[in-house]
Amino acid sequence: MWHFMLVMLAGWMNRHQQLVIEYLREENRNLRELLGPKRLRFRDEQRRRLAVKAKGLGRSVLREIGSIVTPDTLLRWHRRLVAKKYDGSRKRGPGRPGVMASLRQLVIQLATENADWGYDRIEGALLNLGHRVSDTTIGRILKAEGIEPAPRRKQQGAWRTFLRAHWPYLAAADFLTVEVWTLAGLIRYHVLVVMDLSTRRVNIAGICPEPDGIWMNQIARNLTDGIDGFLRQKRFLIHTALRCSPTRSGRS
Repeated sequence: MWHFMLVMLAGWMNRHQQLVIEYLREENRNLRELLGPKRLRFRDEQRRRLAVKAKGLGRSVLREIGSIVTPDTLLRWHRRLVAKKYDGSRKRGPGRPGVMASLRQLVIQLATENADWGYDRIEGALLNLGHRVSDTTIGRILKAEGIEPAPRRKQQGAWRTFLRAHWPYLAAADFLTVEVWTLAGLIRYHVLVVMDLSTRRVNIAGICPEPDGIWMNQIARNLTDGIDGFLRQKRFLIHTALRCSPTRSGRS
């Protein structure tokens, strides 16, 4: 008897919800007809609320509802909301003026054409050309461009030779992040991606909200497994800091 009553109650609630949805859909349709081609101007708070709700529904459901805002716009608002969470704009100050693009290019040119010049030598050369740039700024420009300091810059040719000789045995690994809506809100998940450099084949090694040593050890065992490990035939793994570490069968 109780089971029958629960089934009846559930059916009535589903019917009631369907009627509410149909009414809201018809109301939205009428609003769209009244507004015509006029573009609505939403506040940021309204965009935020709609974006959160839209992400949970998905594009196909949003099309069925016939919302005032298109599904692509709603999901674009969601992506902006995710990006705004980590852009640091609230803490960002005016800062110091940046170096002109032409001057930056000149610093890069002097460093690449003179592999044995240090930051001080480049600073002196720029001063002779009428440009006053500190060695700290020069170092920051070169680091942003991935150019090594003078002692290591001369070794880049040897590094290229090494890469060509060991290309079939090289792999690269890096983390990327993805934002996921959960019951607790917006959670950042870390994704470990490994690439076979010779074939450009990519493997997602693991996904975890908070990677730790235990998790990384298990991922390393999976990647270097002697039967089906993604890195079983590789000898070197390149990390984001461009450091090579040897890998062995069953080890990392």
